[in-house]
This record gives sequence, structure tokens and C-alpha cells, in this order.
Amino acid sequence: MSPRIILRLLAKEVRLGPRSPVFLFAVAMPVLITVLISAVFGNLLDPSPRLGIVDQGDSRMTAAALALEGIDVALVDGESELRRRVEAHELDAGVVLPAGFDDAAAAGTPPPLEFYVSGSSLASTRVLLAAATLDLATDATDTGPPVDVEVTRLGDEDFVPIGDRLLPLMVAYAVMIAGLFLPAASLVEERGSGTLAALLVSPARLGDVLTAKGTLGATLAVAMGMATLALNRAFSGNAAELALGLAVGSIMMAELGLILGCWAADTNTMFTAIKGGGIIIFLPVIFVLWPGLPQWIPQLVPTYYFLQPIYEISVLGSGLGDVALDLAIAAGICVVLLLPVAAVGRRAERAAALVA
Repeated sequence: MSPRIILRLLAKEVRLGPRSPVFLFAVAMPVLITVLISAVFGNLLDPSPRLGIVDQGDSRMTAAALALEGIDVALVDGESELRRRVEAHELDAGVVLPAGFDDAAAAGTPPPLEFYVSGSSLASTRVLLAAATLDLATDATDTGPPVDVEVTRLGDEDFVPIGDRLLPLMVAYAVMIAGLFLPAASLVEERGSGTLAALLVSPARLGDVLTAKGTLGATLAVAMGMATLALNRAFSGNAAELALGLAVGSIMMAELGLILGCWAADTNTMFTAIKGGGIIIFLPVIFVLWPGLPQWIPQLVPTYYFLQPIYEISVLGSGLGDVALDLAIAAGICVVLLLPVAAVGRRAERAAALVA
């Protein structure tokens, strides 16, 4: 393969891609699906992160909190009422400012702050509110020592709202349509029209063509996956880890798309394969929606090893170390998939040579 030829082919794909209905479909559908699902289940239309404050001493930290943008701050009467509202998920988090907090902060000995978080809130929301509270407390203490924040989680810690459990479905759609469907449809179309056979008369080899189409599909898949996560406010300070998971998953989907594009005889065959194979691709989503099902079953499906890490990082707040094994398995699957990509590619190249 020639890097120069691959770059030229990729530039052509980028230039001509937006003119294709398939490209527009790959961009529009994940956004539309996200908006529809989020509108129904509430994620996209959720209010801003909600912070409750019990101020027992007219602290200046309260005034600063009320001035925050992007956070709904509510003043609550009493710690018991705050605990009730956080446990009921009427508030995402709450903080108790004890009497004399400002005076103690000025003396350099601020008392601990009670910080309650809802077990039903998103990890990203909890991170944002905790960071905002620490910033407010730090400003209140001026040059004093850091404030000790005692975090208490209320409500069902294992409960994940249905809208959040649907996140893998939305990500899977975004990655599959762009990463799998776009390269497959492009290859089937060019094979059927004879464009591919004409192209292979030039110095370009089929490996160059597959690399260019796969690169475009994987890149667009990552972009649409990140857009889907952004629309759902699913970033929790782990954007790099999420991008890594999406990159591995997008490469996997692009490889499957190349295999399908080289194998399918026509568009009808391609759509039939996608409809049948889509059941397997989306199987891990079912086990996220119903966590009571045996969790070893989705581990038999390759897409589990990038969808599960994305779910754990974005919704459950896990770190890279928690999902490293799954991502390593996903990367290994990508390496293994190179073999069938090469095999069907050689077959398609021989068929194109006969046509030429």
C-alpha cells in the first residue's frame, strides 16, 4: 500500500462524501435518534444540574452559588429536607453550610462540609457539582487550608435511569451507521457501477481503497459518537478515555463494514446482512437495559468490549484502569478482523480485475 495514494483517495472520499445520501444519513440519524430517545426519556431535556444548599449561617458561599451559571441552585430549609430531596432525586446533590462557616474559614479552620449526592444522578453531574462546591468553598476560605468535604450518597446506588441505560444504544447507532454502513455502502455502490474496477486500473490497489474508506468511516464514527455523548451530557472528565473507546469501536465497525462491502453482491444483500447482523451488534444493549439477565452472554459479542467501557466511563464514572481489559480485548478483535478484511479484499480485487 502507498501512503501517498491512500491520502489522495481519502481526500477524494472527504470531498465527495457529503454529496452522498448515505453520508448525510450517517450524520443525521445518530443525532435524530439521540434527540428522539432523549426527549422521550428525559436526558436531553433534563434541567441543569441541581444543587441544594442548607445555609445555617448566612454564608457568602451561598450568594456565590446562586450566581453560578448552568447550575440550578435551591435553598433548602433544614438538613433532613435536603436529604429527602436528594434521595428522591429532586436534587442531584446538596451541601450543608454550618453556622459560623465564614468565620471559621477566615480563621483558617473551616469545618467539614456535608455533601450529599443522589445515587440516581449521572456521574458527570456529580463530578461537576462536586467541583463547583469545592471551588466555592476554596473561594470562601481565601488562603486558608482546603475544605474537608464529607460525601454521602443517598438513594439507590445501583439505580441507573432508563434514559442513561439507553446511552449504549445511541452510541452503537452512531458508530455502526458511520463506521459500518458508510464504507459498506460506498464499496457496494462502486463495485456495482464499475467505478472500483476502473480505479484499480490506476496505480491504486484495493488495499489503498479499503484503507481510505475505512479511515473515513472510522473518523466519522468517532465524531458522531462524541457528538452523541455530548448531546447526552455524558462526559465526566474522562473525554480522552471515551475517545479511546470510541476509536477502538469505530475501527471494529469500519472493518466489519469493509468485509460486508467486499462480500455483498448488491445493495439488497448488504441491507439484509445489516438487518440480521444488527441483532448481534446491539445485543449488549439489551443486557444494559435489563441488568438482571446473565451478564456473561453479551461478553460473547465483540461489540460488548467497546460499548461496555463507554457505558461504564460515561454513566458509572469508571476510569481507564477499570475498563482497560475490555478495551484491550476489543483492540485484539480489531487485529484479528484484519485477516478476513484481507481475504475478502483479495477476492473483490480479483473480481474487479475480471470486470476490467
